[in-house]
Amino acid sequence: MKNRTVTTFILLGLTDDIRLQTLLFIFLLFSYMLSLSGNLTIITLTLIDPHLKTPMYIFLKNFSFLEISLTTACIPRFLYSLSSGDKSIAYAACISQLLFIDIFAVTEFFLLAIMSYDRYVAICKPLHYMTIMNSRVCKNFIFFCWVAALIIVLPPISLGLGLEFCDSDIVDHFCCDAAPLLKISCSDTWLIEQMVIAGAVLTFIITFVCVVLSYGYIIKTILRFPSAKQRKKAFSTCSSHMIVVSITYGSCIFIYVKPSSKDNVAINKGISLIIVSISPMLNPFIYALRNKQVKQAFNYSIKKVAFLSKM
Repeated sequence: MKNRTVTTFILLGLTDDIRLQTLLFIFLLFSYMLSLSGNLTIITLTLIDPHLKTPMYIFLKNFSFLEISLTTACIPRFLYSLSSGDKSIAYAACISQLLFIDIFAVTEFFLLAIMSYDRYVAICKPLHYMTIMNSRVCKNFIFFCWVAALIIVLPPISLGLGLEFCDSDIVDHFCCDAAPLLKISCSDTWLIEQMVIAGAVLTFIITFVCVVLSYGYIIKTILRFPSAKQRKKAFSTCSSHMIVVSITYGSCIFIYVKPSSKDNVAINKGISLIIVSISPMLNPFIYALRNKQVKQAFNYSIKKVAFLSKM
């Protein structure tokens, strides 16, 4: 096969069935709009409500921003492909999409780990919470999440810019992902593959250990509380985060633990779609419906808007 300069890739998507594509378009458009509105609502509430200025909500605001960014980096382009039938994507656009998706996803993992540490301090060291998790510390934690993501993502992508592609420019995915791109390259991709695997494993293990340790101490502390009411209240403060962590890590484990095969490719694409579309849609409702302060802030904002509209 001859080497050639690739200017565009063809994204196969999920299905060639027109009816399924129509249903998929409607579902993704609906979930994307819900994700945007839900996460923007949380960001707005944490900005305007004085009761939502604590470290927990600072992290939640940044998490909502990452959710918006992740789904926007992938879903609008896929919606365009479904509506127009145009499956081609420019080389530069593909690499940019891969870069942003990976950075946002890795940053999310580190932020989830930091949020679990925040819950650990709130429950296990409540008297020192505001001292330990002060504004400067929160900003440093958020900065660390972004820097860690850049350190993990940029090296393999930088090396990937020098890859050559042969007769095939067909990417078996609905967005630009590292694995299918490396699969169609005719260059030696061994080093990049090892860097991608090492980065993914490092991210997963570091953040997962942090989450497990934090919740191990949290559960141990809660079980020592004398009354059932105290235990229930303590569990409720971290239940939303536990649900989001379970969905995120559960999806990734499902994708990467199973041995790869042709049948699993379609399943993995489906799970990837859940991660970038359904999870960002559900997370605002998980936090809002299970969080008394967020619900109170939302109701207060609605009443304030209604009062101003009457004036």
